[in-house]
Amino acid sequence: MTNPFEQQKPIPGVKKILVVSSGKGGVGKSTVSTHLALAFKEKGLKVGILDADIYGPSLPRMLGTMNQKPEVEGNSIKPLMVDGMKTMSIGNLVDEDMAVVWRGPMLFKAMNQFLFEVDWQDTDILVIDLPPGTGDVQLSLVQKVPVTAAVTVTTPQNVALADVKKSIDMFRRVNVPILGVIENMAYFELPGGDRTSIFPKGELESYLKQENLQKLGEVPLSPQIAQACEVGAALFYKPDSLQAKIFGEIADRILKQL
Repeated sequence: MTNPFEQQKPIPGVKKILVVSSGKGGVGKSTVSTHLALAFKEKGLKVGILDADIYGPSLPRMLGTMNQKPEVEGNSIKPLMVDGMKTMSIGNLVDEDMAVVWRGPMLFKAMNQFLFEVDWQDTDILVIDLPPGTGDVQLSLVQKVPVTAAVTVTTPQNVALADVKKSIDMFRRVNVPILGVIENMAYFELPGGDRTSIFPKGELESYLKQENLQKLGEVPLSPQIAQACEVGAALFYKPDSLQAKIFGEIADRILKQL
């Protein structure tokens, strides 16, 4: 019987592949993916970002590319360029309010095209924003390409941690290195500088210690980032802001391990 992992092929022109996962939706994974990609770019890397959520793409809205379509030249798809970053999403091929009603074969075909028919040449790091869960897209991806590493996004409460554990278990089963966990919406900073917790603190710290995993950083709940992503201005990235500093530090911790 053929081992599907023996059929992996590198993506032409891509040096490293970082997947950003979560066990569930609603934890801000796409927001984290987008701002990690921006942080890598700020550090001088040539960055691509692929939206692998076929059924619920978010990147076109966050990056302001909703009405842009990629050019096709022969068998090559030209990714959209946004502030020097290459980006691709099913959301750039179908209308935002149109449901993608596909079964497995169509899903796998689309993923194959995004990985091997998009011109990702000269990319230092490709950030892949995975859909929630541990399903077909995740498994297909790790069978098709040699993923360099994964990071997982969670919010503080145990209801999110329970699903994050499944995501981490999945990557361990398919031998993808896990660099650590990013705690998103970890707190809200009040005007006076005090912090308050929006979500109840769960058992994340003890779980990470038990599993010998690193917390890559704590990202505060930021109305500014939420609003920027909502109107397609995630690139409104202030280098001197608290959020930029935090994402920059997380990017540094990831790059040290890569």
